[in-house]
Parts: sequence; C-alpha cells; structure tokens
Amino acid sequence: MYVTLVHVHAKEEFVPLFIQACKANHEASVNEPGNCRFDILQSQEEPDRFVLCEAYVSKEAAAAHKQTAHYAAWRDAVAGWMTEPRKGVVYNGLFPA
Repeated sequence: MYVTLVHVHAKEEFVPLFIQACKANHEASVNEPGNCRFDILQSQEEPDRFVLCEAYVSKEAAAAHKQTAHYAAWRDAVAGWMTEPRKGVVYNGLFPA
C-alpha cells in the first residue's frame, strides 16, 4: 500500500466546516478505484488537529485521487481554514498486505 498521513491544524472557528468538507471528501474517496481506506482522525486532546490517513494500492492510484473533482473541492474549501499548510508524510503500508 501507498499510505499518506496528512497532518492538519485547523483554525478553531472552522473546525465544524472542516469536518463537513472532510466527510464529503471521505465518502467519495472510499469509492475510488485503488482506494484501500480513507480515514479522518481528530485529536481528542487538541480537537483542531486532524490526521487524514489515505491508503491506496499504488502511488499511481494516490496520484489519481488528486485529479478528482471531490479532492479539488476539498482542497479549495479548506485552504483558508488551516493555521499552517497541511503536511503529508508518505509511508509504505506493510500490513495488512
């Protein structure tokens, strides 16, 4: 698997809107060819911090995600709702195989 953990620090006043935008992106992303999972995680200790766990079968499938209309809508909607640019960290998914 090709896994990206995207770290986001949302502005407090935009947390509810950020969650709504992520839900829409999640619902469309899990139906993409090559998607293994697309989890949205919110910190219990700092509710304005999120991690998006995006797992695809390949780097190419992950790249195709970034060409979708739902990704573009999410990206554009949340751009002004973050305290700093989001940070994606790429991992090789080992298990489950």
